[in-house]
Amino acid sequence: MSVMTDLERICPDPELRASLEIGLAQVETALHEAVQGDYPFATHAATHLLDAGGKRFRPLLTLLAAHLGPAPMHPNVIKAATVVELTHLATLYHDDVMDEATLRRGAPSANAKWDNTIAILTGDFLFARASDILADLGPEAVRIQARTFERLVTGQIRETIGPEDGEDPIKHHLQVLADKTGSLIATSAKFGAMMAGAGYDTIDAVTRYGEAIGIAFQLSDDIVDIAAAQQESGKLPGTDLREGVTTLAALHVIDSQDPADAELRSYLAGPITDEDELARALTLIRVHPGLDEARAESIRWAEDARRELRPLPSSSTVHSLETLCDYAARRSG
Repeated sequence: MSVMTDLERICPDPELRASLEIGLAQVETALHEAVQGDYPFATHAATHLLDAGGKRFRPLLTLLAAHLGPAPMHPNVIKAATVVELTHLATLYHDDVMDEATLRRGAPSANAKWDNTIAILTGDFLFARASDILADLGPEAVRIQARTFERLVTGQIRETIGPEDGEDPIKHHLQVLADKTGSLIATSAKFGAMMAGAGYDTIDAVTRYGEAIGIAFQLSDDIVDIAAAQQESGKLPGTDLREGVTTLAALHVIDSQDPADAELRSYLAGPITDEDELARALTLIRVHPGLDEARAESIRWAEDARRELRPLPSSSTVHSLETLCDYAARRSG
């Protein structure tokens, strides 16, 4: 589901909503302009996932956070929103290689359509285009993006290596989510407020909000992958189970000492390639308390995000940021 389809609920203020709609349309145009390269195939490969859609959650957050400052329509806000979405798109190309995914946003993944090399290089191309736009935003923005990129990579390494001996797997998992998802969503909010000229305290609050809501958002996404009959993200139901990706709900099952969970734990030991076994695993995990624990964790992070907004003066913008907490956490049901 795109945030555009749910924008009226997220943002009931018609004037603010109209501004966001204009901004999102400008970002969409800027994204398509940004992926135009000198080599037609590079453009074609880079447009593949862009045209497949997406929630555009990060650009929306940039645009919304910009309304906390005195210049929400500054051209640099659109550039920043474009940068964070290009960065996100690039990570999707790389993630699909890491996860050996075959479907993304309802379309064949780039690595399935072409091969891993093309997918990796297309992700690199998108990172390059994001950096080119970023250079217009000044050295501080470049530094923020560099540090965000470091966290994205660190999170992927952390996930690949797994928890160290004696490390709590759940704590490790939440740190992976903070690095891989929370960091870029935090930067999305930070860029918006910063480019609109907001004060330091406002920028700091909305950055912390962004990281917390990013973790809630990813936890919720992982729950939807298990619980929903049809994926709003375009992924096949049970994609994480198919690919052997261990989410928070699965970690709670693995951590269980209940002998009744032995069958489900055996399915979670690796990728599930058999369709009947996948259906059985989904049936079992959907009624397991671990799924409810994951939902509760997502809601906790969304409430943490909401608390970060308390120092900010009440406004329609702050109200919409609060509503995004519900969008991030409760869409998993």
